Amino acid sequence: MKLGSIEHKELFCRSFLDTHLEYEPEHLPWPDLNDTDLARLRGIPFWEKALDIEREAGVMVSSYAATVTDPLLHEAIALQGKEESRHARLIKKLIDRYGIEMPERPPVEISANIEPAFITFGFEECLDSFFAFGLFGIARNAKVFPEALFTIFDPILDEEARHIVFFVNWFTYIQIQRHQGFLPLRTTKTGWYYGKALSNLITAFGDADPSGTGFTATGASTFTDDLTLEKFLSVCIQENHLRMSKYDSRLLKPELMPKLARMALRTLQFIPRKQVEGTGDWGLGTGE
Repeated sequence: MKLGSIEHKELFCRSFLDTHLEYEPEHLPWPDLNDTDLARLRGIPFWEKALDIEREAGVMVSSYAATVTDPLLHEAIALQGKEESRHARLIKKLIDRYGIEMPERPPVEISANIEPAFITFGFEECLDSFFAFGLFGIARNAKVFPEALFTIFDPILDEEARHIVFFVNWFTYIQIQRHQGFLPLRTTKTGWYYGKALSNLITAFGDADPSGTGFTATGASTFTDDLTLEKFLSVCIQENHLRMSKYDSRLLKPELMPKLARMALRTLQFIPRKQVEGTGDWGLGTGE
């Protein structure tokens, strides 16, 4: 299969459309939690940001879909918009169900320059999902909540995987269709968007995290006290592989974060253990 071909478009769009799950967050079997579990859930620091991101994503992706004239691409992107909005509803249901205190959220505002916003969001999801897969695996393995709660969220993580697989294939497809598919040029544009996405994530989560460690460090330390950076990256790599292995081998998958994580793991092997452990919470330092 040739990247950028009609066959490529049919594969990544049909793969996305055919794996859509029908469910309503309000009708899911939300479990009752004891006081300890409730306190732990309420103590997770990023519910507010997560809700805002999903609310904005639903509106933005749906708005972008309305501008897409290719019928198959339009159908797939419109479906993603519905799924992003459903993620926001699911988080809001969790917040209400378990009494997580949160101020009223402001109205959603989106950029008038909609396609670049959609592209930046796609690369943000590629970065964020890699760490989310790891956080989910760590929390599930540590049994910090009843399994029934993880059962609800496991398909949501699969939906995030579907989104980023669709996105990287879509991005490559449109670059080639617009005669911008020369590999060095695609690589440069991908690097630029990843940089912008990383900057946006740092800004979004760093504002709510005075320690500067970011939401991943803060969230992971909520689930376990003995987590090292090496273990965290290993779990992220493993969980990412499990999610990505479900997709057709002909499809592109996000590669930057797994590659960087593997490089970081190799580097950590040469750093004395005391030096790593002395840099802050599970070796992440303060980001300064």
